[in-house]
Amino acid sequence: MEVDLKNIWKRIVAETSNECERDPQISIFLEQHILRFDNFADSLAMLLSVKLGSKHFPPPVLQGLFEDFYHQCPEEVEHAACDLVATQQRDPAAVNYFEIMLFLKGFQALQAYRLAHWFWKNGRKTMAYFMQNRMSEVFAVDIHPAAVIGKGILFDHATSLVIGETAVVEDNVSILHEVTLGGTGKETGDRHPKVRKSVLIGAGAKILGNVEIGEGSKVGAGSVVLDDVPPHYTVVGVPAQIVGKTEVAEPSLDMNQKVVASEVDDDALA
Repeated sequence: MEVDLKNIWKRIVAETSNECERDPQISIFLEQHILRFDNFADSLAMLLSVKLGSKHFPPPVLQGLFEDFYHQCPEEVEHAACDLVATQQRDPAAVNYFEIMLFLKGFQALQAYRLAHWFWKNGRKTMAYFMQNRMSEVFAVDIHPAAVIGKGILFDHATSLVIGETAVVEDNVSILHEVTLGGTGKETGDRHPKVRKSVLIGAGAKILGNVEIGEGSKVGAGSVVLDDVPPHYTVVGVPAQIVGKTEVAEPSLDMNQKVVASEVDDDALA
């Protein structure tokens, strides 16, 4: 997914300005969070610092950390924009960019994780754990800072989402609420799922252990996945079983959570 940051920011400003005219009572809030800034990164840094800051870790200090992060890692600003666009394209309730940015906690939690992950990679593990803790307290989303997550991600609703330490989520994945990418017990080492590109994971699904969820596959709501899922297949149930091939190449973009059982191509699974 490619994004044009300047055009995205222009659209955010235009949407916000229109809303200020339509509803003057919200204009002060919108001016403080968006219109007084010159770019997407600075506005996002301020928003997230206010959301995650506390009396023990004041928002201005946290804002400075986000600003440093975006300055040193401009690609992370692009990743945030990709997440923004992904949310708008896949969630029918998400109409405007500025509303996603300001109000959708799945998007906000994902950006908080990105800072925590940067801390983790740079050996600042206490700061990384602090961010993980605040993310969990504020958004009810628990992502270990060592997990690896790509761009163009949709966390729809996101409440009770758990992603473990050695999990991998590749680009263009869509995950609904109450999903767990977890381990199977007390084992150590590489023990969490690897979710490949363009996967759709339905609400309440639990994927446990060092299993691979193949590119373009679909996991039905409420399923418990304990084994690998081949690319472009759908699994459903407890424990999850293959019910057929996916209807489209990239279920995460289609967001069709209905599961229609079809004949399984046994040769493809051999």
